[in-house]
Amino acid sequence: MYQLFIANKLYSSWSLRPWLLLKTLQIPFTETLVLFGAGDRQLQFLRFSPTGKVPCLQAGTQTVWDSLAIIEYLAERHPGVWPADEAARTWARCAAAEMHSGFGALRQQCGMHCGLIIERYTLDEALQRDLDRIAALWQEGLSRFGGPFLAGDQFSAVDAFFAPVAIRVRAYQLPLPSAAAAYAERLLALPALQQWLNEALAEPWTEESHETEIRATGRVVRDLRTN
Repeated sequence: MYQLFIANKLYSSWSLRPWLLLKTLQIPFTETLVLFGAGDRQLQFLRFSPTGKVPCLQAGTQTVWDSLAIIEYLAERHPGVWPADEAARTWARCAAAEMHSGFGALRQQCGMHCGLIIERYTLDEALQRDLDRIAALWQEGLSRFGGPFLAGDQFSAVDAFFAPVAIRVRAYQLPLPSAAAAYAERLLALPALQQWLNEALAEPWTEESHETEIRATGRVVRDLRTN
């Protein structure tokens, strides 16, 4: 059975991607959560990951690090990770790779937090460009392949890659056109993503540097952990 190493569900967008895919496709695995900020983080994470980062998948004697590498490793062994249709599969891989390497303003200005609803102080040009590109990409996939998921009627890896964006859209009340906003809501309603969010809200620990950085971006409207 696979063993997936992740960090705090409250904050770890990279961990969420393979976790959500494994859960939604019902691929058996065990999870091991290693906390951010628990002693010497680099030493803690280097015990299972050669980069000292999460996520990391242990598969027998194989160690697979980096979220995109994990997805491709799973795709070689399980159906449904990518769409069966070649055109949809090619588009989905391109979109997931763009998410994997891009959208720096969104990442930097809107760190993932599953427990807060925030009214941002500013929405600068760089962040707006990222949101415009995400909206265009989502609307292209939904229109071209018919929805309700980005590459067709079945959830696949490309949807897993954009799940943290849906959480950010909710957390920071980010403006999107109606079709893109509806897609974000569909992702948030997935049973596996609901499980992740509920478990994130139930975590008894926080990491102060993440909390401070995220709270500095705007006014906290609601803390879902206390409501």
